[in-house]
Amino acid sequence: MTPFRPLRGKRLRAFVPAFCCLIIFFDGYDVSVLGATIPELLKYRPWDLDAAQVGVIASLGLVGLLLGALLGGFATDLLGRKRMLLLCTSWFSVCMLACAAAPTSELFGLFRFLGGIGLGGVIPVCIALAVEFAPEPRRYLFTAIGNAGFAVGAIASALLSIAITPDFGFRPMYAIAGLPLLLVPVAAVMLPESVDFLVAKGRIREAQEVARRCDLPVPSTEAGGGGSGTESLGRKGLRALAQRPLLGNLALFGAVGIVGQVFIYGLNTWLPQIMVSAGYGVASSLGFLATMSVGAIAGSVTMSLFADRIGPRHVLIVGFGVGVIALGVLSVGPPTMAVYAAVALAGVGGSGTAAIVNAFVGTWFPPAVRASAVGSYFAVSRLGSVLGPLVIGWIISAGLPPRWTFYSLMAPTVLGVLLVLLLPRKQAHGRPLDLARESQTRPAPALE
Repeated sequence: MTPFRPLRGKRLRAFVPAFCCLIIFFDGYDVSVLGATIPELLKYRPWDLDAAQVGVIASLGLVGLLLGALLGGFATDLLGRKRMLLLCTSWFSVCMLACAAAPTSELFGLFRFLGGIGLGGVIPVCIALAVEFAPEPRRYLFTAIGNAGFAVGAIASALLSIAITPDFGFRPMYAIAGLPLLLVPVAAVMLPESVDFLVAKGRIREAQEVARRCDLPVPSTEAGGGGSGTESLGRKGLRALAQRPLLGNLALFGAVGIVGQVFIYGLNTWLPQIMVSAGYGVASSLGFLATMSVGAIAGSVTMSLFADRIGPRHVLIVGFGVGVIALGVLSVGPPTMAVYAAVALAGVGGSGTAAIVNAFVGTWFPPAVRASAVGSYFAVSRLGSVLGPLVIGWIISAGLPPRWTFYSLMAPTVLGVLLVLLLPRKQAHGRPLDLARESQTRPAPALE
């Protein structure tokens, strides 16, 4: 019998974003499963929910995502990428199983909130790992591959809902979200710790061993020596992010994230119900949700290839512009084929664009506070993920025509185009990259 041999070299470096993609798959599944099951929740007589109450439940889960991203980011820079990935994955899996068994709508909302904390903590870990194990010329592509799991999860939730909910209701859909618990032992055995994290913590021998296993540049024995800039930066944590120019650019990234999340979560949560209100059947409405996710996958991969070549700013402007056009088309109630095309483009302008912003944040901030910065960015941007479902829920509850839901998403998306113009342009404008060089043996990536 052949003994187990840990992955090494390029295979191990490829395993990291692939595994992150699998975990983020369940993040996308969990976010979209509520939208996919809203028609069933509204028909579930024991709870007797209306659209506004479902909107509150949706927002509770997203508030949990906000808190999880903020706390998880700082904990990741303190405790390590691998440890936090194991902890957060276990936590949200257990909470999703509890959602499946919830006897009341109040407990269902509570478990959605608690599960959101674990899901929010996963994102900063996965982005940090994808950036830190990617070849520098392909950082946006590797991050996009990881983020593609979100859209694939959304597709899975839509397709499974079509097959499961008519006969079995909404509960099995939430039980499926507990499956990542089975992946925790795999991560414990195979996933390496980040070289950048180990260097920032002064654990140079461990960093050298991981670097050799992954065919990464091996840090010197002086790389994390006591009192180095990056190590001390890591100890400062929140205080470091409150300093210039980190704070100003973090605020800009957060503002871009807010408008993007209003778009993504407003549409992901309510699109099936919006299309039902427009006269489409439940199966067709869920098909629109799957189409939007396909557009998100294709858009994120395509845009990441361009971002690696020409930089992220131009790509983000195009992405938000595509989103505005898609929402404008949907607002006029076009023929069915045009609706499918517009929904796919909405996926490009929403989740596809968000993947580029995520990678931009992950590459711009220095390694010692990378996960903290990503977590803070997600915490701020999640404000949009809370507002989006609430606003759309109010519009639907007020009985307004479906076009008003698209109008309400169009305004912040236009604002996103304007905010992108304020983001950092070049490496020379990004002082944190200079700070990162003080203890890094490989050069920081140039930003366009």
